[in-house]
Amino acid sequence: MHFNPRYASLDSKLYHQQQPTPLRGAKAGHFNESLADELQWSEEDKANWVEICSGQKTFSEFTPLAMVYAGHQFGQWAGQLGDGRGLLIGQILNQQGQTIDLHLKGAGATPYSRMGDGRAVLRSVIREYLAGHALNALGIASSHAVGFTTSTQGVQRETLELGAMLLRTSECHIRFGHFEWINQYAPELLPEFTQKCIEWHYPECLNAEQPILAFAQAVIDRTALMIAQWQLVGFAHGVMNTDNLNITGSTLDFGPYGFLERFRPNWINNHSDYQGRYTYQNQPSIGHWNLWKWLNTLIPLAKPEDKEQFKHDLAQCLEQYEPTFLQYYGQGLCKKMGLPNFHKDSLDCSFAFLGILQSEQLDYTQSFIRLQQHEYKALRDDCIDVQQFDNFLTRYQNIRQHQDTDELDLAMQQANPHYILRNHMAQKAIELAERGDFSEVERLFQLLNQPYQKQPDLETEQDIAPLPSDVPEVVVSCSS
Repeated sequence: MHFNPRYASLDSKLYHQQQPTPLRGAKAGHFNESLADELQWSEEDKANWVEICSGQKTFSEFTPLAMVYAGHQFGQWAGQLGDGRGLLIGQILNQQGQTIDLHLKGAGATPYSRMGDGRAVLRSVIREYLAGHALNALGIASSHAVGFTTSTQGVQRETLELGAMLLRTSECHIRFGHFEWINQYAPELLPEFTQKCIEWHYPECLNAEQPILAFAQAVIDRTALMIAQWQLVGFAHGVMNTDNLNITGSTLDFGPYGFLERFRPNWINNHSDYQGRYTYQNQPSIGHWNLWKWLNTLIPLAKPEDKEQFKHDLAQCLEQYEPTFLQYYGQGLCKKMGLPNFHKDSLDCSFAFLGILQSEQLDYTQSFIRLQQHEYKALRDDCIDVQQFDNFLTRYQNIRQHQDTDELDLAMQQANPHYILRNHMAQKAIELAERGDFSEVERLFQLLNQPYQKQPDLETEQDIAPLPSDVPEVVVSCSS
């Protein structure tokens, strides 16, 4: 590995250095060898992956550390938070020369654990491992993972479960909550910290007339893109607290997530979300709210005489969030529909299709696949209100009739996955893994690696359909 240990160059108030606390009886779970290659792991590193991914082996080039941050959780100020069970164990260069964080989750208690035990359990580790893999394969920026390990050590949650560790990667673990912590507890660190964030993650902003405003606009743009991409594939993060969004617009800290099956935009996929704050349909507005909280932490960077103008400028930056999101989402939705985004009726027609999926409770992913494959009769047969569908189809075909349909159909193929990680798919893999059988993790890993390609030799009937209506859904909680 080629190390670039830059986070430890920041003020020591921002982190606590300590070694991981390994679990007893660490055992191999699953290893992502292609990601290890991308991260320039040596053959020796790959041979020692179990020791690295279980906290038994660390590196002389980097002293592991837990980051401190704060945040708003479910809309309420939560005060000081931080890496309560995770450690940054390295920062290394990938094949493109980009610095990538190695973050070990489940590594034991830290000063920021509060009432937690610093551990992770096997079910949550598998869910995060597979979801990160799935999102990256879908083309959505996300944390990834080199591998995970299980153990013989029990960890108490609602029941006694197997302890596990996950070595996840991301180009950035700096969250909106880092700025909230600095703003509240160490405001003197804000100028240097912000400067480093720009240097490390948005160096193009350094040459702007007002680098901080350029930085703010770039973060807004990437956040809007990420959430638009979530909406397009039906991904619901489940817990969009300000400490769970990072400054580079890549998906992070998704525990009680879910991919939509039947199209229910108000589906609460996290049973700890009692008010439905983080439903799929609320994600765009929550993104705006989180950005508003983050932008407020930048106000102290202005000189006193410039503060009012700076606040006005930041507000103008935030005003671009909604049109930026709508642009990304609208263009992506037209691709999914096989409609030209320049046509005046394309978006209205697309929303009419979504309305059918919602009223008829059709499967989101497979309905787009049927549309892509021109299986209009199969879609119609699934509808109770066939007149509504017929009206849509007439409108849809009228828009397409004078277009280059080959080009539109190709765009559809590139925008509509055959496979998503349905909760019952992950649950089956978890149940087998808890009995020591990781074959289903491996099968799903391979299946989700190429979600836009049909894989009849790998897929099962359960991969392409929601659970029957009389079978209870898998319920996911924050307990992990």
